[in-house]
Amino acid sequence: MPFQLNERLATGGFDFGTLGRCRVLLKDNAIFPWFILVPEVDESITELHQLDATDFASVMFTVRQISEFVETQFKPDKINVAAIGNIVKQLHIHIVARNESDPAWPGVVWACDEKKNYSKEDALAIHEAYQREIS
Repeated sequence: MPFQLNERLATGGFDFGTLGRCRVLLKDNAIFPWFILVPEVDESITELHQLDATDFASVMFTVRQISEFVETQFKPDKINVAAIGNIVKQLHIHIVARNESDPAWPGVVWACDEKKNYSKEDALAIHEAYQREIS
């Protein structure tokens, strides 16, 4: 079955295309610079350890690339990386820039109700920086 992005993930932000074996999404919440990587693999694979060795290495390399971009672009105090999947079972990895001044610090971003959508200009600027630095 061809890869199909979960609708909840698809509608939650901006699609930056594919990098390695992953779809790269920017979550539409400017309070937390937050990327979601969705490995383009069979839907039966819902956990990182289920990836074959080649796909696992590719996905982890993409995690590293996006983490480096987040560090350079947003200068966070900490970068959180997690593959939770309790609500959306499709395998996906969150990469979130955290700052001691953010409203959820030191707690988890999922427990924070604050939200601020990106302006078109800000989302475009992040996408352009991403294209310059990664693509």
